[in-house]
Amino acid sequence: QLQLVESGGGLVQPGGSLRLSCVASGFTLDDYAVGWFRQAPGKEREGVSCISGSGGSTNYADSVKGRFTISRDNAKNTVYLQMNSLKPEDTAVYYCAAEVAYYSRTYCRISLSDFDYWGQGTQVTVSS
Repeated sequence: QLQLVESGGGLVQPGGSLRLSCVASGFTLDDYAVGWFRQAPGKEREGVSCISGSGGSTNYADSVKGRFTISRDNAKNTVYLQMNSLKPEDTAVYYCAAEVAYYSRTYCRISLSDFDYWGQGTQVTVSS
């Protein structure tokens, strides 16, 4: 059974850092692009970042550029989201998702409709 499980969320003060992990099971992640998305209370889910299957292509939402870094370790079937300089507006449930398409090894875009498989989410709260 194909499954994605996020971890690493928590409570952090403004300016702090967290690293989220997304572990895949039931399939090999190499051929899949992986994205991180978030949903704050009362708001729509939005794209944060994505990484191609090879890891050679990444994209970021403007709101997180320069602060967040996405990476992957295919040997561990895991994708990471390093979040630095966190702000209260980063507070949300963070989800990872996987997409397999003919271009997924070399390209990704941060579009919810592109992604087929979703994790359950991990809460990130940025507050003093």
